[in-house]
Amino acid sequence: MIRADPLPTAVPLPPRVPPWALPDGHVEHETDAAFFAGAALNSLDFSVRSEPAWAGAWRQRLALKCAVVAVRLAGRSEDEAALRDAWYVRPADGDPGPAGNILHAWRQLVSRPPVIDAVRLAEVVELLGLRWNDGFADLPSAIDDLVRSGRPAPFAAAAVASRIVAVSPGAEVLAWWCADFLVAQRLRWPRPVPLLMAQVFAPAFRTSDGRAKRIRPGEQKEFERAVCLALAQGADNALRLAADLSRRAERLAAVMPKLRAKGAGEAIARLLDDDAVPGSLVTKNLSRFGSRRLFDRLMEFEAVRELSGRPTFRLYGL
Repeated sequence: MIRADPLPTAVPLPPRVPPWALPDGHVEHETDAAFFAGAALNSLDFSVRSEPAWAGAWRQRLALKCAVVAVRLAGRSEDEAALRDAWYVRPADGDPGPAGNILHAWRQLVSRPPVIDAVRLAEVVELLGLRWNDGFADLPSAIDDLVRSGRPAPFAAAAVASRIVAVSPGAEVLAWWCADFLVAQRLRWPRPVPLLMAQVFAPAFRTSDGRAKRIRPGEQKEFERAVCLALAQGADNALRLAADLSRRAERLAAVMPKLRAKGAGEAIARLLDDDAVPGSLVTKNLSRFGSRRLFDRLMEFEAVRELSGRPTFRLYGL
């Protein structure tokens, strides 16, 4: 039998956003909001650049959270469980459906370096279920111009989101995809970490005039400030998730020497690199029956979680 290769140990826990870098109540001035965003993104930067073993699972789980909000913005009702099913419980290369394609767009965002051209943009527009608008054609060059301008990441993200909605008011979901993309490119991250889409219905984007109206791209008076606050809160949420996954990956590393199943290493690599892994996983060295036994063993060790809540077609993850 082949033992799984051990994971690196002694990996420091991800840092947290310090309490003073998070807003406590209403923030009126744009400069204060920009300060919070800068401090929070600086805390996040360490985890992004250190590329821990569980970075793939981290990004994909953040992508799922963003996709849930994107689906809601598109007028659909699928939750995390439904989106996982659409993606994982389908035939190989099968169509995941409209909601699953929205998830695909965010999975694509976090899986590739932050480089965009007309071909990739057209692919994203299609996945998001949008109709192509000729005004989208110059977006890749507009994004490059914003990056080269040296404009701080929050304000560059706000600018590209506002530009897209001005061109096509119904394309707000694309605006947020591009905003998260631009933050990564502006900060020179190797892969995007989606933050903004998940905050669209959160307090950062609510007016303080008593109506609690949602602040949308293009509402320049409040929008840039709202983007800064959303990035601060998004960075904090991302680092909380990172800390949780770091502890879970450490538990997985502790039990790996006890795994003697042939092909266990392949399954572990999938767990660390994705949001979920089907319990019916089949690889070159792991049969469907072997997967079931391996995941049952990992559940006994409390090294993974079952994410579907079903007795069949089960999904496992950190």
